[in-house]
Amino acid sequence: MGKKKNAGRLKLAFLLNNFYPYGGLEKSFLHIVHACISNKHQVTIFTMSWEGEKPQGVEVVLLFAKGMTNHGRALSFAHQFQKLANPSAFDLIVGFNRLPGLDLYYNADVCYVLDIARRRSFLSRLTNRYRTYAAFEKAVFGKDSPTHIMYISEAEKKNYISVYGTPDERFHCLPPGIDKERIQKSRTTKIRRRVRDELRVGPDEFMLLMIGSDFSRKGVTRSIEALAALPDELRKKTRLFVIGKGKEKPYLRQADRAGVADRTHFLGTQQDVPRFLAGADMLLHPAISETAGNVILEAMVAGLSVLVTAVCGFAFHVKKADAGCLVPDPFDQLEMNRLLAQMLQPDLLHAWGKNGFTYADAVDLYSRPQAAVKIIENIVAQKQAGGC
Repeated sequence: MGKKKNAGRLKLAFLLNNFYPYGGLEKSFLHIVHACISNKHQVTIFTMSWEGEKPQGVEVVLLFAKGMTNHGRALSFAHQFQKLANPSAFDLIVGFNRLPGLDLYYNADVCYVLDIARRRSFLSRLTNRYRTYAAFEKAVFGKDSPTHIMYISEAEKKNYISVYGTPDERFHCLPPGIDKERIQKSRTTKIRRRVRDELRVGPDEFMLLMIGSDFSRKGVTRSIEALAALPDELRKKTRLFVIGKGKEKPYLRQADRAGVADRTHFLGTQQDVPRFLAGADMLLHPAISETAGNVILEAMVAGLSVLVTAVCGFAFHVKKADAGCLVPDPFDQLEMNRLLAQMLQPDLLHAWGKNGFTYADAVDLYSRPQAAVKIIENIVAQKQAGGC
């Protein structure tokens, strides 16, 4: 990549496989895009698909990727970018999915190689899918790769170093990037009542909330089972609402078999998630794997108590704040059932919610976009000085 004389306004290429407006990764992506624009940098986005409104002042380039599978299209996308986009025209190439040829990678994923080794059989490592994604991961984290990494989870950083021997100096830590003003603006008694009226949640009922797509990984099955395991009287006044994009039918069938079909509700994608945080009594996030979990912090900012699995990257905030309970790792469904039943007491929920709200005011959970821009600018300056 050629050196640039102008170290002020940067030309940046942002790569994202697909843009879906309600995902946590995509929200962080947009916040970083807007922060770069605020610093007068030029951003060009390359992607395979884009849902929703495109950001102003940014060129979005759709690259047609061939392939019958997700990994096949991802490989085609990488090839198309190298072939058509003239990477040398940019000061920095920033990827939000693992791809070869990146200068900087925003890591919001667990270590793929390690995760597959833990959860799948040896045969899964013989597939084209595994070979493709493992090669992409190595292209980013390999010991001799030049790619720098912005990371949000110290635990995942250690996992990558243990697998690839990635030099520590290529990692750059990011703080969370929660939109405090938007969440707390909805934190009013009026909005809470309105949301609960819309959902027909009674004043004496407990409203449990889950937020996030990929229902399997987020632990929807675990939440339904915990709901069904509540004592009769408690179960009759507890309802579970799930916000996100995914296949609902398998979980509705599970709820029906467990006798809680009338207590389980899928709301699809929602643009104004803070409204639902205002209406809820507790956030459930019993994820199977989760690098960070912005929704955990969003719930704390909204003053909600949280029940979360300890494997989630941001679960430590819940513990430090005393804002709820952690289901230990390895996961035990009976322990989650016990904790949920124990937590559903108004006084406890109020105390945990207040603790989380106070903690969120005292700790930096908000400056990720600005920190990402500084990292981008510093890496470009090092490149131009011949330092990396």
